[in-house]
Amino acid sequence: MIDKTTIYKRLNLTPEQIAAFCKQHHILELSLFGSILRDDFKADSDIDMLVVFDRSANPHLSLMDLVGIEYQLEDMVGRGVDLIEKRSIVDSDNWIRRKNILNTAQVIYAARPVLPA
Repeated sequence: MIDKTTIYKRLNLTPEQIAAFCKQHHILELSLFGSILRDDFKADSDIDMLVVFDRSANPHLSLMDLVGIEYQLEDMVGRGVDLIEKRSIVDSDNWIRRKNILNTAQVIYAARPVLPA
């Protein structure tokens, strides 16, 4: 697993920039998975992200909204981004993919504690 300093360097973002972006878009949790967390991350690799939105703050979030958020992330990090709602992975029938992604994902932003007290 790659350390946090390397992750932020690969993202070309600071934790503060990520937090501001997430607050702007009512994101409760943002996680990374895939090659960005491994040694095989390359200059042309995209960045795979899982997102959990605060649906109470934006109950009418559309697919176009999601695409717009993905494009904004691409502009910020300077490379392709695959932004996937975490619930689509959790609810997936493909248990191998679900297990692989959820077991390796690393949370980079959480609006509230990830684990309850």
